[in-house]
Amino acid sequence: MYLCPNFRLSLRADGACILLEKTVKQTQQIQSTQFQYLIGVDGGGTGTRVLLVDQNGRELARASAGPSGLMHGAAAAWKAILSAIEQAFKETGIVFPDLNKIAIGCGLAGVNNKQWAAEFVAANPGFAGLVVETDAGTTLLGAHQGQAGAIIALGTGSVGEVMELDGSRREVGGWGFPSSDEASGAWMGLRAINHVQHVLDGRSESDVFAEAVIDYCGGGKDAVFAWLGGATQTKFAQLAPLVIDYAPSNSKARAILLEAGKEVEKMADALDPHGTMPIALCGGLADAIWSYLPEKLLPRVTKPKGDSAAGALILVKNQFMKP
Repeated sequence: MYLCPNFRLSLRADGACILLEKTVKQTQQIQSTQFQYLIGVDGGGTGTRVLLVDQNGRELARASAGPSGLMHGAAAAWKAILSAIEQAFKETGIVFPDLNKIAIGCGLAGVNNKQWAAEFVAANPGFAGLVVETDAGTTLLGAHQGQAGAIIALGTGSVGEVMELDGSRREVGGWGFPSSDEASGAWMGLRAINHVQHVLDGRSESDVFAEAVIDYCGGGKDAVFAWLGGATQTKFAQLAPLVIDYAPSNSKARAILLEAGKEVEKMADALDPHGTMPIALCGGLADAIWSYLPEKLLPRVTKPKGDSAAGALILVKNQFMKP
């Protein structure tokens, strides 16, 4: 989607990508603009990562900031994105240019929500070119460099998406926490807290894993109650490292990751029922969960060729740098 006068929003038939349509004349004008810089953004519920390149496609810097998933609101999303971009330019030593010299592609969690996406576009702080896609869509582009294939992205949330040979796309999962996001960080954290509740109630025996989670929440039952009172998807996901750290030695933590592996397999089977597509396991939790995947799934999964920020850069190049 682009932000310029006289724009209108439309939603792709499968709901995966929201585009901003313009007149042919407006399109030609914006595509003929000589952008000095292009930026790819990967915005999730826990953090934001940006990739900065010059007009020749030469990588200049990468940087990160806080969450920019749209569940946090458009203002918070733009604040995080601008913070990461400012940091990227600072690392290059280049003075932060006017935004009207930059084209930006954003792969953001929450774009499937039409209202959130429209609010985000309307709040564009001045970028000359803006194209917006789901974070799953940009992860898919980055993982297979724009070619056919599937991805399962595991981070704060989770989602699977496949692009067929004809270019059509289909999504699995991604319904949002807590009803979905299976095998995600938030999903793991929720199960860790459930174990803690059982321990504090005397329904399960205490163990070092539960004690570590209780300590993280402040120590004791009252502290856990207080932590839960302000718990968000992001906060639940922050417990995932404890699950991962204790899984090799603790049966409860290990059971959570083994269950997560089974959920990944279900997503893979739904995305690629015939077992013919490369499936890239992506996101911040991909490496941690790899050894807990069902054995028969392992030959089907691959490492991504690029990340979501790289996919967002492909998106913006395809839109604004066409000959």
